[in-house]
Amino acid sequence: MKWQGGRRSGNVEDKRGMSGGQKLTLGGIGGVIVLIVGLLMGGDPAQILEQMQQGQSSGASTVETPYESTPEEDKLLDFADVVLGSTEDVWTNVFKKEGESYPKTVLTVYNGAVETAGCGTGKSSYGPFYCPGDRKIYLDLSFNKELSQKYGAKGEFALAYVIAHEVGHHIQNVLGVLDQTNAMRAKLSEREYNKISVMTELQADFYAGVWAHYVKDYSQIELTYDDILDGMRAAAAVGDDHLQEQAYGSSNPESFTHGTSEQRAFWFKKGYDTGDIQAGNTFNDPSLK
Repeated sequence: MKWQGGRRSGNVEDKRGMSGGQKLTLGGIGGVIVLIVGLLMGGDPAQILEQMQQGQSSGASTVETPYESTPEEDKLLDFADVVLGSTEDVWTNVFKKEGESYPKTVLTVYNGAVETAGCGTGKSSYGPFYCPGDRKIYLDLSFNKELSQKYGAKGEFALAYVIAHEVGHHIQNVLGVLDQTNAMRAKLSEREYNKISVMTELQADFYAGVWAHYVKDYSQIELTYDDILDGMRAAAAVGDDHLQEQAYGSSNPESFTHGTSEQRAFWFKKGYDTGDIQAGNTFNDPSLK
């Protein structure tokens, strides 16, 4: 993956050294996404819920401490800035084809914990997440090591896929998809809503593939097919079945919220192959219902 020299977004907010308080909100899709991400990354459900419930009645504070970035982190920050810039270039052109304008998102990098506007306090243990309330993506750069060491997703493109996936959630927010899925939550059982969650996540994977399809046309990033394979492996590495089997020795399909390894790789590849935003309606796929 050749990214050096690519256009930087500039829409990167560095909050490393600033740790948020313990407040977590359960209301709205923002709280739902943070909870789902926490569960996906192996968090204990009872502990996560307890923290969130306690946070509802507690105040939130931000403590700033001196932070010294390492050369490795500096490189990752540059990388993330360029990748975000490429997503802006791609989606600006894709939206233009549809007669629409693309509102850019912001990538907030942090370490440990971060206070959001609308999704409470995010923590590194939850992994990267998108907050619809403030339309920002949150990423602890240490997650790059987890991708390689914990999940076995190697190569620079693995992190690029993660960023593009979160941008996919931003696309869904802009198009009103997240509002619709959130409205369904109160009407469906947990099992039924899990299926909606899977469709939502797979569509974000699809959008990440669409970004990869157009990178060569609209940005200075150069990809090889090996990079695309790395992306498929990264998508598969965070499949529900793989993560549950890794953590518990078995998997429970009824509890899946993001899709299987096969499904996640498939939808990323479909986005890459078609480059057609209209081909990513996972909610109409009979195999996912």
